[in-house]
Order: sequence, then structure tokens, then C-alpha cells
Amino acid sequence: QPRTSHVPATYQPRTVPFPPLVRLPTHTGFAVPCSSLCSSAQGILEYYWGEHIHLGYYTKEERAAGYKKRDFIEAKYTFIDKMLEWSAADAPKSVLDVGCGIGGTSRYLAKTYPGAQVTGITLSPNQVKRATELAKERDLNNVDFKVMNALEMDYPDDSFDLVWACESGEHMPDKKAYVEEMTRVLKPGGTLVIATWCQRDDTAAPLTEEDKSRLQFLYDEWAHPYFISKEAYGALCRGTGKLGDVTISDWTTPTINSWRHSIWVGVWDPWIVVFKGPKAWYSVMREIVTLERMHRAFADGLMEYGMIKAKKTVDGDGRSALVVTDTADR
Repeated sequence: QPRTSHVPATYQPRTVPFPPLVRLPTHTGFAVPCSSLCSSAQGILEYYWGEHIHLGYYTKEERAAGYKKRDFIEAKYTFIDKMLEWSAADAPKSVLDVGCGIGGTSRYLAKTYPGAQVTGITLSPNQVKRATELAKERDLNNVDFKVMNALEMDYPDDSFDLVWACESGEHMPDKKAYVEEMTRVLKPGGTLVIATWCQRDDTAAPLTEEDKSRLQFLYDEWAHPYFISKEAYGALCRGTGKLGDVTISDWTTPTINSWRHSIWVGVWDPWIVVFKGPKAWYSVMREIVTLERMHRAFADGLMEYGMIKAKKTVDGDGRSALVVTDTADR
């Protein structure tokens, strides 16, 4: 499948041995699935997913034509464009990417806003190293990366015009502290935008025992502490007392194809794994099962792809803020 201009022509993902599936300790503030962390550090996840370890966005026309006709990695750039457009951020001069991975989005934002300073934070020194390498390859001087706990950031209050969090909330053991800390470092008038996997809202219809069992499987396989609903995220934003224009939205429809598409890219190009032996095959098969179970959870409504955005009030008083649901057809 040909790549379009969004993907840097010089970009070459790492291709090194696939590690066996192991489990790493959960870190305070930012836990990640061990298999994904190991794969990213070793280059396998990067090989298949590119620089952006998050879901892609498939338009109505692309879904109608069939998601397999879409370039898997290019769909991720479309997601960033759509998330940025939805955020309505106004030419930020300072951007924080919370849970930046190997920095794909940070670099893309740095290129989009050449007059801005973009910073990506992660708990992984290996990710910071790789992110920095790729930034140097692109001659990007307005982006940097730091090892930092998202729940206890070193930045002073009111530091960033845009705080961006794409698929990091899933890993946070304290969602309230996560939202409050991002709000703290956001400048008055600045934009907070979050994209995250969510469980369905269970206030009207509590989770069944089967629901809980399915969620527990996902927690265990990818070391997630727990999920919450997009409505709960909206309430957390409102609860800071400092955020207004709080809006939530469900982007399951334009993103759900990523789960099965990620399986197919391995089917089309299996050789990096095939030659690694039985341990690699076992690890990959486990990942495939989890990816399919994720797809089914999103397909039947147990999970949703939550989008949350808000503005930090200039007067610091957002206690009367309402949470609005964006129901636009995507």
C-alpha cells in the first residue's frame, strides 16, 4: 500500500528481534502494556504501527470502500488532523503531549506549528531516546522530549497553550489526578483535548458480571488499571472548577476499523515475526486475540472511543460549566 506525503520519506522503522511476552511492573502515574512497551522498544510495534501508536481515523467514504483499502499508518495522521480540528486550538505557542510514546504526534504538531515549542512526556527513557533521534533526523528544533510522570509534572502552573493527551488516559491509575494535573499546567484560555478508550456509561445500566469479566481480560492483557466513561471524564473536567466549554464525543465509528486493520497489516507482512521462532508466534497470537476482543468490545458498546475537550477559564472559575455532548455524524 503506497504511503502519502504525511509519512516522512526518510522514515525507516526499526526491524529487530521480537521479544517474548513478559510483564513489567506498573509504574505510578503511567502504566503501559508490557508487550506493547517491549515491542516499541525493540522496534516491532514501530514496524507495524509507524511513529503513531494510536488508532486511526476512517472517513465515511473510506469505510464504505472498505477499511483494508486505506493505508493503516496514514489513517493515524488523519486522526491527528481530525483531533486537532475538533479541539479548535488557536495557533498555540506552547504544546504539551502527555504520554507521547516515540513522539510521532509531538513531531507532527511541531511541524504543523513551526512557531510553537512542543514537549512530549513519557515514563520510558527508551521512548524519549527514539523520539529524540527521529526529531533530529527531521531537523525539528522546536520539539523536545522528557521522562516525566504525568500525574506529578515538574512544570509550573499555567505553562502551556495546548495540552494534548492521545490514548494515555487508559494507562493512568488515577484519572482524577490525570485531569487535574493537565488542567494545572494549562494556561488560562488554553485548550485541553483528550482521546481515550472508555467503557460505556454505567450510571443508567450497571455493568453486568459478563461485562466486568470482559473488561478484566483487557485490563490483564495490556496492564490497564481501569477504564472510565467519557461522561466520567466530562465530570472530572467540570470538577476541577477551572475548565469551561467542556465537550464530550464518541468517535467509535470512525476509529473502530483500526483494531482489525492492525491484525491485517501483520497478515500482509508477517516475515519480521515468522523468522523469530515459536516465542514470537505465541506473543503475536496473544496480541491478535486481545485486538479482536477489543474490536468486539467497541462493536457491541461495552467500550467507546471517548473524546473530551475543554478551555481553561480566564477567571479561574469553571464551577458552573456544563458538559455538552457532541453528536455530530462522523
